[in-house]
Amino acid sequence: MPPPSQVSTNDADIFAPSAKGTRELKIAGTSLSATELQLLVLVDGVLSVGEIAQGMPGVSRDDVSAALTKLAADKLIVNTSDLDGDVMGSGFSTIAIPAGFFSGLTNDKNPAADAGLASLKKKGYFVHIAQRPAAQPELKEGWKPTILVIDDDPDLQKLIRTYLSMEGFIPRAALKGADIVIALRQPPPPDLILLDVQLPDANGFEILAKFRLHPVLKNMPVIMLTAEASREAVLKGLRGGANGYVTKPFEADLLINAVKTVLGLSAPAAKKK
Repeated sequence: MPPPSQVSTNDADIFAPSAKGTRELKIAGTSLSATELQLLVLVDGVLSVGEIAQGMPGVSRDDVSAALTKLAADKLIVNTSDLDGDVMGSGFSTIAIPAGFFSGLTNDKNPAADAGLASLKKKGYFVHIAQRPAAQPELKEGWKPTILVIDDDPDLQKLIRTYLSMEGFIPRAALKGADIVIALRQPPPPDLILLDVQLPDANGFEILAKFRLHPVLKNMPVIMLTAEASREAVLKGLRGGANGYVTKPFEADLLINAVKTVLGLSAPAAKKK
């Protein structure tokens, strides 16, 4: 890997996640910014920098280049021209998007765009993302965080609530969209929400969007906990303001780690001062 000052981000450059970058998406604990996370999800060893930049709405090309340079300097991504053999040798389940996909989004008859869209929606992009808070919150002794679990599977609800209770959290449940307002009005307000995407009467991404527009709930930590395991879905969650994204199936310890990470609790024994 060349020094940071020599990392090129020309339109033709192609990057792929390194083994270290893969771990950032799977260990349920990261300090990467929202832009860096989105880029790490998008880079796949197929898309060029120019195509990635076109797929980052609201982010300037200069900011994309700066973020890619930082990711490369931190060895989270690597230029595929510097690699020998399989660029995805880490074994991470990824999705290749054909070159030209983003540039052809406006052309319904563009074969590359059609193929890219199908690839983007393909299931199998498993992640356990959890963003650490920008600043360590002030912790008070005896604090037991309340976690609202929004999921329409009663068996999974019960299992998650059991995991949370065992770790000292206070779980609260909502099985569908209509239950959410009731659950939010119960004192105390939740400290974090675990939100499924597919609910019988609502869409989790739309609920997330409403949270982020609400004057009281806009800063509420939300982790998407869902079987929607495609690159497109992960990007949608991150761009919608989710603090984490955990795909199903998941391991209990990864979910608990994600909750603690987002809340600023670095260890099981962590207490508020």
